[in-house]
Amino acid sequence: MHIYIDADACPVKDEVARVAERHDIPMTFVSNAWMRLPGHPLVARVSVPNDPDAADDWIAERAAAGDIVITNDIPLARRCVVKGATVLRPNGTVLDDNSIGMAVAVRDLTTHLRDTGTMTGGPAGFTKADRSRFLDKLENAVQASKRRIPPAGL
Repeated sequence: MHIYIDADACPVKDEVARVAERHDIPMTFVSNAWMRLPGHPLVARVSVPNDPDAADDWIAERAAAGDIVITNDIPLARRCVVKGATVLRPNGTVLDDNSIGMAVAVRDLTTHLRDTGTMTGGPAGFTKADRSRFLDKLENAVQASKRRIPPAGL
């Protein structure tokens, strides 16, 4: 099990690190720019070229069944769900086989509405409730992934 974080603009980096450290899970923060992260042996930092899809491609190439991916990027989420990874948005929303289709449709619709000038503005602000929900869902995802993956040597 590994946790991959689409780290550019991710508001829950510290929360991911706390949960991963508690469960002894390696984590990789992937971004287009250097960022300050917790200094822990389980933390890896990957800086990719400043191409809009570089971080997504890096994560999607490595994510596998049993891994957890933290992202707000719907196309990246879809690529990871197809590979069997558990995907969480920073607000605690779980994206899986049952919900990714709707998430893609909503994303496409809002993109169209923005492009036509019908809709302006962005998503709602990140709240304490979002942070709390994320921590709960991340803990649940870690526990579920641990149950699916037998310990090494068995």
